[in-house]
Amino acid sequence: MRTPRFLALLLTVFLGGASLFAAGFRLAAPISDHMVLQREKPVAIWGWADAGEAVTVSFAGQSKTATAGADGKWMLKLDALAASAEPRTLVVTGKDGHKLEVQDVLVGEVWLGSGQSNMAMTVQSSNHFPTEQARAKLPLIRHYRESSTHATSPAAEGKGLWQECSPETVGGFSATLFFFGREIHREVGVPVGLINTSVGGTPIESWVAAETQSSDPETKANYDARLKDYLAFDESKSGELHAKQMAVWRAAVAKAKKEGQEFVTPAPKNPLAMRKLKGGPAGLYNGKVVNLAPYTLRGMLWYQGEGNAHSPQTAELYVKQLTQLVTSWRTLWQDEVPFAWVQLPNYRNSQSEGWPRMRESMMKVLALPKTGMAITIDIGDPKDIHPKNKQDVGKRLSYWALATVYDRKVPAISGPLPASHQVEGAAIRVTLKHADGLKTRDGAAPRGFLVAGADKVWKPATARLDGTAVLISSPDVTAPVAARYAWAENPDCNLVNGAGLPATSFRTDDWPAIR
Repeated sequence: MRTPRFLALLLTVFLGGASLFAAGFRLAAPISDHMVLQREKPVAIWGWADAGEAVTVSFAGQSKTATAGADGKWMLKLDALAASAEPRTLVVTGKDGHKLEVQDVLVGEVWLGSGQSNMAMTVQSSNHFPTEQARAKLPLIRHYRESSTHATSPAAEGKGLWQECSPETVGGFSATLFFFGREIHREVGVPVGLINTSVGGTPIESWVAAETQSSDPETKANYDARLKDYLAFDESKSGELHAKQMAVWRAAVAKAKKEGQEFVTPAPKNPLAMRKLKGGPAGLYNGKVVNLAPYTLRGMLWYQGEGNAHSPQTAELYVKQLTQLVTSWRTLWQDEVPFAWVQLPNYRNSQSEGWPRMRESMMKVLALPKTGMAITIDIGDPKDIHPKNKQDVGKRLSYWALATVYDRKVPAISGPLPASHQVEGAAIRVTLKHADGLKTRDGAAPRGFLVAGADKVWKPATARLDGTAVLISSPDVTAPVAARYAWAENPDCNLVNGAGLPATSFRTDDWPAIR
């Protein structure tokens, strides 16, 4: 006969409350079969047990013990481990015969990747998938896909799965992470673990803690507005809202077609579906980031920005937002890990300054220590917000990591970035860093430059290369005060360094966008 206690416990499972598993002896989701542990740093292992229970973790000749707190959570750190491609077992024991075994554990380099659809985009959706699939017999590369959804408050537990890289599994890996990790594995020669927590169509507000956004005067108003919109959303009217959005989009497509232009902006997604996918501001931070800490990492990668580049104003706010994300995630992990991001690529041809100002915002955040940026202004697709060339994205991120994290020699850490500028008579000299061997990609004259005088009227300009500097001038502007390069969504530009990496968009002015 089923006892009342059994029925009560069963009821809690179906109601989604404190389930039978909530008081169980268990490990955090990333601490699971096929994982890669970070080498050469103390390694965090954590989970849950009965309050006060002593838990021992044994691995690679070490045994460490921790005691579960009043909430049942325990955490300990193994001493730093040497890299190892030998599959080993991590054993966790507690009282009354409690025992868990984590099989096929390697030790190497671990990187976390996050962002929106371009980080989520899989290998099977990128260029040359059949070729990439055939050569993906790389069992020392592992990929963890965090599969939780958003949450209204920080969630200590998540879910996900580690997989070995093989022709059968690689198609579902994050393409950017995989191509990055493959380069690290090839050059450093140790196992590589890649943790992927990303969701398409999401703004950066979804990935930053609510307290961080709401307590800063620069982001509070934006956070409050996002939250207000989220709470005011009427699900019963979502169909009507989507129909109106689609009508506007179709009209724009028809207008572009009539004018002989291409319209590449994707159709708007159902707002109800997007709401369920990403939740409100901080929803994905709560549901898909908090549960991963403090898994020991070498570094973090970020590929997002499209969701915040729809106007110059939102793009300019991104300086503060990305700074918040980097610093708050480092605080969450209690580790100032290296952190790099992918700058927005070339895309479409609207007149909005959102995308070039977003590229500028991303560049400004390089002021933070131990950060880097992959410039992709030459490998986007003007007709597709999801460019398929993720191989070069991963490789460019790897150049930064190999040079700055692993002390390896690379062709260049980055494409050229502006370092300083000054007016020299009728020209403006812009000096660039990461610009050894400065040249044009196609051997033609430098393209993509503008200059303006005090009247702030921009004129097409010519440019002359002078070592790691470029001299910009125009016969129409005899007294220039400002210059710009590649200042468009899909610019016609050709400046690269000796390694062939493209220069970023830049400007020497601080003038507001034309509203």
